[in-house]
Amino acid sequence: MKKKMMIEQADITTLKVDAIVNAANESLLGGGGVDGAIHKAAGPELLEATKKLDGAETGEAKITKGFKLPAEYIIHTVGPVYHDGQEDEAERLAACYEHSLKLADEYKLETIAFPSISTGVYNYPLEEAAEIAVATVTKILNQTDSVKEVIFVVFDVDNQRMYEKMFEKFGIQHS
Repeated sequence: MKKKMMIEQADITTLKVDAIVNAANESLLGGGGVDGAIHKAAGPELLEATKKLDGAETGEAKITKGFKLPAEYIIHTVGPVYHDGQEDEAERLAACYEHSLKLADEYKLETIAFPSISTGVYNYPLEEAAEIAVATVTKILNQTDSVKEVIFVVFDVDNQRMYEKMFEKFGIQHS
């Protein structure tokens, strides 16, 4: 089975994929950035569903239905707040991608879209975060049975160029 990774400049809430990943905070009850946009687009049922999940630790992933989104599911993961790179931030960020992919596989999902986790208000440097994202997904994707396609969703040209640079670094073809 051919597995592929892509980069797409888009609004993650508009993608028709099996699951989108929400860069959530530990409460999972909504916040700013991608998290706020996903909660707004999915509707109030998402808040009711996330209340039942009892939060999540950094690096952990939990799943809900997509409600009003085109995506069937939302995988909520909590990225690390970046301090100085010496507080296991890289391992915790990699865990977000790994646990999200394994949860998608457990639910037999084929397509998953990731935002750039922790690069907004959590201040993770984009280049390092993109490298961790691409390296981790490259490694874990081959360990999944059902996941066939991963989309890295970027919101601007600078993010797109950074992910393209990482695809080149890892020898990944992209369209």
